[in-house]
Amino acid sequence: MLINNKSKKKSAVDLKAELLNCCGNEKWADEMSGFVPFGSAEEIEETAEKIWNKLGKEDKLESFGHHPKIGDIESLKKKYSSSGELSKQEQSGIHTASEITLKELAVYNEEYEKKFGYVFLVCATGKTADEMLGIIKIRILNDPETEFRIACNELIKITKLRLNRITGKLL
Repeated sequence: MLINNKSKKKSAVDLKAELLNCCGNEKWADEMSGFVPFGSAEEIEETAEKIWNKLGKEDKLESFGHHPKIGDIESLKKKYSSSGELSKQEQSGIHTASEITLKELAVYNEEYEKKFGYVFLVCATGKTADEMLGIIKIRILNDPETEFRIACNELIKITKLRLNRITGKLL
């Protein structure tokens, strides 16, 4: 059982905090909390995606704001202390990147953010810095509507990976 009678309130608060670390949106976390406990890991992922797809653009942009720039390790430490460790693990390919690649990523991140108004989102798990650099170079050419759709798809991938880390608490 996820929540016992003695610690129900604290556990619900802790659960919401963990869900916020997965997605970064209050509405999404509130709605997900209402479905706990889930019957299976697949049900968790399906529910997460259904709720995500019902959110409006502003809510999705709120979620985007909870993610650090790819390769910005200082940002991970300062701004995103609650989900920073998750992001740091997901961006582990950055730690072996060359200085040139990191500088180029920083330039493209800045250009991307100016063009689209939000940080570049990519499910970084298993990708090298050079791969992520290649992805941003391609995606920066997209029109705003296409890129927003792609960024949303990447965010739900990230969310599902993070949910897998807390699945035991949701079943």
